[in-house]
Amino acid sequence: MSETGKTNRLSKVAKEFNVGLHTIVESLAAKGFVVEANPNTKIDENLYRVLLEEFRSEKKEKEQSNLITIQQKESRQTVSIEESKQEEEAEPAFAKEESPITEKETSEKEKETTTEDSIKVVGKIDLDSMNLKSRPDKKSKKTDTVKEKASQEAVSHEEKKDKNKNEEAPRIIEEMKVEADKLEGPKVLGKIELPVKQEKEKKKRPEQNQSSNDKKKRARITKRFEAVDAVKDFVEVKKEAGKVAPKGKKFDKKSHKPEVSEHEVESQIKETLSKLSGTGKSLGSKHRKLKRQAFNEQMQKDMENLEAQSKVLKVTEFATVSQLATMMSVNVNDVISACMSVGLFVSINQRLDAENMVLIANEFGFEVEFVSADAQETIKTEELDKPEDLLPRPPIVTVMGHVDHGKTSLLDYIRKANVIAGEAGGITQHIGAYSVVLENGKKITFLDTPGHEAFTAMRARGAQVTDIAIIVIAADDNVMPQTVEAINHAQAAGVPMIFAINKIDKPGANPEKIREKLAGMNLLVEEWGGKYQSQEVAAKSGLNVDLLLEKVLLEAELLELKANPNKKAEGTVIESALDKGRGYVSTILVQTGTLKMGDVLLAGCYSGKVKAMFNERGQKITQAGPATPVSILGLDGAPNAGDKFNVFEDEKEARNIATRRLQLQREQGLRTKKHITLDEIGRRIAIGSFKELNIIVKGDVDGSIEALADSLQKLSTEQIIVNIIHKSVGQISESDVMLAAASDAIIVGFQVRPSTGARKIAETEEIEIRLYSIIYDAIEEIKLAMEGMLEAKIEEKITGTAEIREVFKITKVGTVAGCMVLDGKIVRSNKIRVIRDGIVVYSGELGSLKRFKDDVKEVSSGYDCGLNVANFNDIKTGDIIEAYEEIEVKQKL
Repeated sequence: MSETGKTNRLSKVAKEFNVGLHTIVESLAAKGFVVEANPNTKIDENLYRVLLEEFRSEKKEKEQSNLITIQQKESRQTVSIEESKQEEEAEPAFAKEESPITEKETSEKEKETTTEDSIKVVGKIDLDSMNLKSRPDKKSKKTDTVKEKASQEAVSHEEKKDKNKNEEAPRIIEEMKVEADKLEGPKVLGKIELPVKQEKEKKKRPEQNQSSNDKKKRARITKRFEAVDAVKDFVEVKKEAGKVAPKGKKFDKKSHKPEVSEHEVESQIKETLSKLSGTGKSLGSKHRKLKRQAFNEQMQKDMENLEAQSKVLKVTEFATVSQLATMMSVNVNDVISACMSVGLFVSINQRLDAENMVLIANEFGFEVEFVSADAQETIKTEELDKPEDLLPRPPIVTVMGHVDHGKTSLLDYIRKANVIAGEAGGITQHIGAYSVVLENGKKITFLDTPGHEAFTAMRARGAQVTDIAIIVIAADDNVMPQTVEAINHAQAAGVPMIFAINKIDKPGANPEKIREKLAGMNLLVEEWGGKYQSQEVAAKSGLNVDLLLEKVLLEAELLELKANPNKKAEGTVIESALDKGRGYVSTILVQTGTLKMGDVLLAGCYSGKVKAMFNERGQKITQAGPATPVSILGLDGAPNAGDKFNVFEDEKEARNIATRRLQLQREQGLRTKKHITLDEIGRRIAIGSFKELNIIVKGDVDGSIEALADSLQKLSTEQIIVNIIHKSVGQISESDVMLAAASDAIIVGFQVRPSTGARKIAETEEIEIRLYSIIYDAIEEIKLAMEGMLEAKIEEKITGTAEIREVFKITKVGTVAGCMVLDGKIVRSNKIRVIRDGIVVYSGELGSLKRFKDDVKEVSSGYDCGLNVANFNDIKTGDIIEAYEEIEVKQKL
């Protein structure tokens, strides 16, 4: 690292400074340098200098430690060489073996003898003894032969020494001098290790002379249940008792090893087992007891796991309030109350997002697990756009407000078209997307949302995809509930709002009243010193509409709306429908990128290639840039309004993701399907007259179907439940009629008609098909049908009272009461009660009613009569006869 510009890995730097990787990372982080805790992370020169300042002392200690280690290695080498020299001088010269030679060959073999002697200096008996020690079994048999050979070699070397004494001596002395010169060096440090070497040798020498058979094997103690630890402690205590060496002498382990008898071991095991068991029971009983305890603990754990799993809700990314209540087995009204307590105003079939679902589920003690996370993560999102790639795009403006306040009329004037003429009943029942080019050349994309209360989800979707919201309020009306709801949706989405006060040209218009109502909702317009823009307009005549558009463009300039058109398109599905001639038609809004003909599209659970694209006027186009609404053909199904769409390069990948999402959707449907339970059967029996109304909903577009189905499900009560067993776009087909026949359902068609085959089957199977064009009519008629299914409520009406003045007992007739009618009239067919002292003693029917001797149908007030109570003769003077009739009253929802 001393060279400039060089880098090292983090592991090498840590080794150099003798510190851990995490220590270096934490030290750099404390000084503001973020480094990954990876051994291969590169450390540049600046970071190295910082670390050098921080760990200079550790590096110095590492260098000193390395220096000491090197010196110790050198000293050990010196000691070993000097030791070998001393042993060489002390031992006889029999290591230098030579073959027997004659006197003639002595001079020729001198050189060979010299080389052989120098090689065989290393072959010492110590090596054999080392081998004998390490492998005594194999070497023990050869010990005697080795000793004999050594003695023979020693004798031969003595003879040679006598013969060649004059020749060998000068050479040995000369060699020793050479070795002495080499061994001269720092010997003082090496002498510290000499006592250790001598001690090791002392330990080795008795072992060399000791035979392998003399070794005593250690007594092994087998493990016995829980007593093993206790026995080990006992044995250690015994060993420690024998490890007391005399003062001033070293302790010899082998000579002082105490032996533990088997009797002591057995007694210790029995004592420990008796302590553990606590009773005199056998080991088998103890084992069975432990087994039962383990089984009970496992059962308890399994029960806890099942209980914990029952508190986990597996849902997709979106679920309605009704589905969430069904999965938690709680009343949907309780879920709505919980939503209101946290500031969410929702309906029974409004979809909740992931965050709100987790919040509401926690209120009831449940956890939420999202099973569609893997399907969402499989879509690879592109990297964030670079600032230089972003280009200005048109603003997306959503027009919201109450029904019949003039939203579509305002858009008609802007688009110079007549949309209302094509809407049934003069109200908007679809969400429309339009691209408008103004006179100055600027483009604005408008989204028109319905104002009816049934279209809450449409307004929420419009607020989610928009940049600016125009809230239309009629000056001759008030701030209505759907207006408040639209404002709440815009605020929740964080969208800037512009208030358009419409119908100012009408006689009863009062714009100031509207501003006052808005101020009461903490929404101050700019005229009153607030931050929200407002404009008084007249949509029919076009008064001040140009000023409203200027304010929209001003708001858009402040937002600085930009998008990257040079990438794959992404956006949102606005609406989807099934056309008989063209197939599935989806209206989508491109939010970023550019959509082209032939692109592979994935929207919700459906995928396909874009075969054709049309603008809002039905004209063919080949591509659509950011903030452009288009209708496309080519998807293999009708995606739900509000689904996100993405463009893929591989059609197979898009199809796989769509299949996985469809499977998850089916699983969600099965999971939220409520099966009947014993508690539900008991509840229905307690109610007495429980009814179910199964409905199949078919419509022209997905958004309208969703709104109609939600409105119909809201009609459910405790006595009658509405089940939407199927809903889809397109005409009423034969399969829909067969499903209705199997499930005893009625079919509701919204702006669609049945096919010829479906109509014939419906007539044969006597399946009722109701067709509607206005959502008001559909909801009202289904409500009346539900009321007709309810059993009439029985109410009592008091018709008259009579007092018994005299009692007559007649043979074969019974007891006859002579009465005076006090109030109303007594009718022969009426039911009666006998009241005595204010207490009902009998309820029944009249046996006969006579005036004088003639039978009569009724007796009016002020007249006397004779009557007989059927099956009751215990009547007394002074009793009151109360006559009443039962009337059936039709129940209402």
